[in-house]
Amino acid sequence: MIITRRNFTLGLTAGLGLASCGTTMPGIPSVASGGLPDDLRPVPNAGWSQWVASFRDRAGAQGISDSTLNSGFRGAGYLPGVVKRDRNQTEFSRTLEDYLAIAASDERVTKGRAAYARHGSTLNALEAKYGVDSTIICAIWGLESFFGERKGDVPVVSATSTLAYDGRRGAFFEKQLVAALKIIQSGDITADRMVGSWAGAMGHTQFIPTSYQAFAVDYTGDGRRDIWSADPSDALASTAAYLQRNGWSRGTRWGGEVGAGAPAGSVITPQPGGPSFAVTSNFNAIKRYNNSDSYAIGVGHLADRIGGAGPLRGSFPPDANGLTKDDRMALQRKLTAAGFDTDGADGVLGPKSQSAISAYQSSRGLPATGVPSQELLRSLG
Repeated sequence: MIITRRNFTLGLTAGLGLASCGTTMPGIPSVASGGLPDDLRPVPNAGWSQWVASFRDRAGAQGISDSTLNSGFRGAGYLPGVVKRDRNQTEFSRTLEDYLAIAASDERVTKGRAAYARHGSTLNALEAKYGVDSTIICAIWGLESFFGERKGDVPVVSATSTLAYDGRRGAFFEKQLVAALKIIQSGDITADRMVGSWAGAMGHTQFIPTSYQAFAVDYTGDGRRDIWSADPSDALASTAAYLQRNGWSRGTRWGGEVGAGAPAGSVITPQPGGPSFAVTSNFNAIKRYNNSDSYAIGVGHLADRIGGAGPLRGSFPPDANGLTKDDRMALQRKLTAAGFDTDGADGVLGPKSQSAISAYQSSRGLPATGVPSQELLRSLG
């Protein structure tokens, strides 16, 4: 098994999207770079240019033609924002409750059921071919790119060459750059269409270039393994192939909540005081896609919801500030109503909610800690 996506992006699903693809769920389509922030646009960098010049010989020795190098690097450049994001990654932990509030939100479940209805014939055919549950394939699609809405639009050659030159994980990213150029050389995608996350994960289900080489499938039979296309068939098939080759067992469920019809399996309780889950070998297969218990439970639970199941039956304990999810949602609603926008009321108190709390506290002459509390909730009426 080659490196997992989690190791590649250093915990990209901690914010989902879970971004897939950064630590939040990025929300830009992957077509052109017109919507990119300024720090993800190429800037002159003599060191990067010298590195690219020396790289050409190494690439040629690995079978990459001059014409591929020329097309691959046409318009490419050093992206300072990629280095900033790579260096500023922090270990970010969410409770399972918060993670599932994002991974299996009402919006994601609704979109997932609609996406499944649109692509059900393909998903069912993939289940028959690879043995992987169709709803699991759909759920991974949902977590990785919000069902194709958030694939990322950063040029992969620029991103991987910037990170290879930067050197913190230089050998790894040079390997990804070589793989990306080989994908271009094979004719699967043109350099201008090869876009993805800031770290180079690509397409509907966010494959890194080496994973693409190992597992990508031309399901549509057009001669190209196009995981970027508006048609997600190749990407969904590639994900099914990935799971099949990493231990998925046909006819076995991923697991389920204990006491709610879960299959026999090992019992885990990821969040103390919260629901327990019985998990099977297929839970571990999902973790080969992203080595996180929360991710695998998120995929499994979202898959169940897409298939018609209801929310978890068990409850989670109050958080460290003594607030339940209902309390946190009430706090968000009341802050927004008071003019301090939290950007929704999902019960997950992220940076936007913390900023709103701080602004409210400042408006009342209180220390702007950004920390929620029962007292704060009561003060909002």
